[in-house]
Amino acid sequence: MQIQQLTYFVTVARVRNFTRAADAMGVAQPTLSKQIRVLENSLGSALFVRDRGGVSLTAAGEALLPHARRIVIDVENAGRAVQEVAGMQRGRIRLGATPSLCDGLLADALRRFRDRYPGIDVAVEEGGSRDLTRSLVRGQLDLAMVIVPLQDDERDLETTPILRESLVLASPADERATPARMSVAELRDRPMVMFREGYDLREATMSACNAAGFEPTFSVEGGEMNAVLRFVEAGLGVAVVPSMVLATRPKLRATLLERPRLERTIALAHRRADILPQTAIAFKRDLIDHLAGLPPQQLGDDLELLPVR
Repeated sequence: MQIQQLTYFVTVARVRNFTRAADAMGVAQPTLSKQIRVLENSLGSALFVRDRGGVSLTAAGEALLPHARRIVIDVENAGRAVQEVAGMQRGRIRLGATPSLCDGLLADALRRFRDRYPGIDVAVEEGGSRDLTRSLVRGQLDLAMVIVPLQDDERDLETTPILRESLVLASPADERATPARMSVAELRDRPMVMFREGYDLREATMSACNAAGFEPTFSVEGGEMNAVLRFVEAGLGVAVVPSMVLATRPKLRATLLERPRLERTIALAHRRADILPQTAIAFKRDLIDHLAGLPPQQLGDDLELLPVR
């Protein structure tokens, strides 16, 4: 039993004439009649009573008709759904991004994407870079904006670097003791607000301090991005954060860290073995176009757009 045979059967049952059914399907009448006979042979029962006045359904044909109609409709709907997804008329993308990106560049990029593809639903998972890469490996995300390089257990992910970003020291804006520039070594005696496990910022801060020969002192530990920034505003300590998150925080000031300068690279990542969904391909392309179109003053000195190969 084949879909095309059921389609012919439903058409003949509707018009009650083999010749008109063949015309409606755009095939030769002998071809349609042959396929109906093949269907009847496969089912072991005649489906039509043929006479000069036309055709009528047998009891077996009456029993098959409602099922055949549902199958034909389901197949047509399935084909339409695939065409709509392929044409980006509808679909879904599961996107991951770090809190700093959600608070910064992602909102405008998503608005642009939604304007172009209003039928695409976007589910955003916000989390630390390590958490997002684990979700990618498990197949829980289609695409994520993460920090590279990846860990050894994440090598089956394919990455496309798109941005290089400076990390700065956030402190209360009214705190006079913090200079405009300072070395990482000068953080030795500063109490720090530290991110929870799973944040690349925690690992970057710890590595920089360890390389400078000391273990940082935590005043508060275990926060998410918004909590960390709020704790710094309250005067509980300082924190190493992406420069972009301070754009909407007038109560905080940024101090450039030198010797060494702290940076991180942001990449789009997905599972290497996967065929990337059309929705994810479209978002990736749209995001890269969006970033390339940003004026230099919006990127500032702390964000560098990387060439995408």
